[in-house]
Amino acid sequence: MVPLLAYIGPGAGFAFLGSFLILIAALALSALALLALPFRLAWNLFRHRRSSHPKAQRIIVLGMDGLDPRRVQSMMDRGELPNFARLGHSGRISEMTSSCPPISPVAWSSFMTGVNPGKHNIFDFLNRDLRSLRPELSSARISSPARHRWRQPAAEITGLRKSQPFWHLLMNHGVFSAALRVPITFPPEPFGGLSLSAMCVPDLRGSQGTFTVFEEAGSGRSLTGGQRIEVVFQNGRADTLLEGPRFGNKSLSVPLVFHWASSQPDLLLLNVSGETLRLQRGVHSPWVRLSFRSGWRRIHGIARFQFTGPSPTFRLYVTPVQIDPEHPALPIGNPASFPIYLAKLIGPFATLGLAEDTWARNEGVLDEAGFQAQAESIQAEREAMFFALLDRIPRGFLTCVFDLPDRIQHLFWADQATADNAIAKAYRQMDVLLGQTLDRLDPESLLWVMSDHGFASFRRGVNLNAWLRDHGWLTLKPDATDADFLGAIDWSRTRAYSFGLSGIYLNLRGREAQGIVNPDEVSDLKNKILTRLSQLTDPLNGSTAIVQVYDNHTIYTGPYAGNGPDLIVGFADGYRASWENAVGAVSATVFSDNTRHWCGDHCVDRSLVPAFLACNRPFNSPDGKSPSILDLAPTILHLFGITPPGYMDGTILTGFELPHANQTK
Repeated sequence: MVPLLAYIGPGAGFAFLGSFLILIAALALSALALLALPFRLAWNLFRHRRSSHPKAQRIIVLGMDGLDPRRVQSMMDRGELPNFARLGHSGRISEMTSSCPPISPVAWSSFMTGVNPGKHNIFDFLNRDLRSLRPELSSARISSPARHRWRQPAAEITGLRKSQPFWHLLMNHGVFSAALRVPITFPPEPFGGLSLSAMCVPDLRGSQGTFTVFEEAGSGRSLTGGQRIEVVFQNGRADTLLEGPRFGNKSLSVPLVFHWASSQPDLLLLNVSGETLRLQRGVHSPWVRLSFRSGWRRIHGIARFQFTGPSPTFRLYVTPVQIDPEHPALPIGNPASFPIYLAKLIGPFATLGLAEDTWARNEGVLDEAGFQAQAESIQAEREAMFFALLDRIPRGFLTCVFDLPDRIQHLFWADQATADNAIAKAYRQMDVLLGQTLDRLDPESLLWVMSDHGFASFRRGVNLNAWLRDHGWLTLKPDATDADFLGAIDWSRTRAYSFGLSGIYLNLRGREAQGIVNPDEVSDLKNKILTRLSQLTDPLNGSTAIVQVYDNHTIYTGPYAGNGPDLIVGFADGYRASWENAVGAVSATVFSDNTRHWCGDHCVDRSLVPAFLACNRPFNSPDGKSPSILDLAPTILHLFGITPPGYMDGTILTGFELPHANQTK
């Protein structure tokens, strides 16, 4: 996954819902909900009839973001993944067709709804505001209300994904369901089950993840995705502030006091929120609770600290200040008390949509070991919450998405030796997770393991806007700069433009605010761009940079198909839309080297990065082709004896004979 919006700038405000009375009420509601769970299940079973006898009483979906089926197979062949081999012995392992494009928000939305992007309205990480023609999050809109009242949230949140997750339909038919950290489930939607949101959950600043680094002598270089603050020590002590949320026009912060002695360069004493932390160089602290005050109000957050940097230079890294799950400042789960319950059960945990701080690694603030340790600690949190629910849901549906393979492959792909160690370790950790899950299953439970896409390399960036400019379809304002993003474009003379990771949009009259392309010109213009772009080669080595360019009318159907890109670009292995293109900027050249640590990606043609699918029972695709990510939703409904709704695009997979007990355990 690619965290883009945070690095356009912090978002708009926050809903400050925490108070002592609200906390007590939430805990009481959580306890009542758990006590009432057996009665709710019985009532749902009584109220709703299923259309046929189910083939399973419990179905679990382990989502492993970015798990590449080719790497799984090669490691299985070497005997490195015994539990995946065990799963293949009792059931089936297969490649699976991902979404087009194979980008995480698109793919996970397709998985949960069973429909194509033209029906669920998610086409990329970013969308463009048709009035201002500025980038915005594709899945949620966070805005400040015109007026603030003490009982009113200080942010208005609108979910932009359409259609409904299939677990809502399961609950409507009496099948208790829980979904943990599935991307594009923010804001949480009310339904009778449990959910904990993931991708696009903001930090307390309202961004998609803004880290902080304190340095004794800052370089002065600005940080993408982070804030650098210089501190001055006097007699081994430095006082500073850690910025948190904004409330109205006021920025809130908490004081930090550093005690650092040159005689002990690898130890830092940190005073924060009435607590003294002893930070050893290179070691992440536990989660630290932070309290930001605005008058009588308290806004709660959590962060982790790492004393880092080459000795004796002082550097302290702070994760993005995240929503405290015990005192959520924004709704991050359903019911609202569910995150509080989980935090009481397993302790504090990361709540940010992209919790692993890939930009701190990109900027060199975290080294390889620091990033890997952070990602593995988040994996441990995810496993704790998953197994806590797995043991408490003997019947029904449970899914949880684990991000470790995706994050490690994004950051460790380039150097082969490092990649083999770090990536192979992450896959082995997924194998251990799978084994622990299999050991907890009764013989009649059905287990799916899936990913949203595979992986490829990212060596060279392609700026599609620069290519459109060079071919006369895009014109810049005379005084434009790269920092203007889409604002640099002269819309009165531009017929096509790009932003995001795969799309080209026509400047269509009646759709874009300053559109000039008439509807009767659309087909001819698309064909011209598609034909020329398909021939794009890299002048560095003569390689073909693009596998295929897709017309949206040939791959999307549904009421929202027109909201997506008019052309979707399927890049070749080694290529991807450049970092500048992702936010609509126009660079000087079409091609550029990718020099960041983010060196692996999946924003290529979906034929190059198939997803992974496995089940502990054999299954078949009726048409004999590889299963599609669209097939899971209708298949799981069918397995529970529920007729899938006619609007779903996926096909029901067949088979699923009950295995012998000794095959499952």
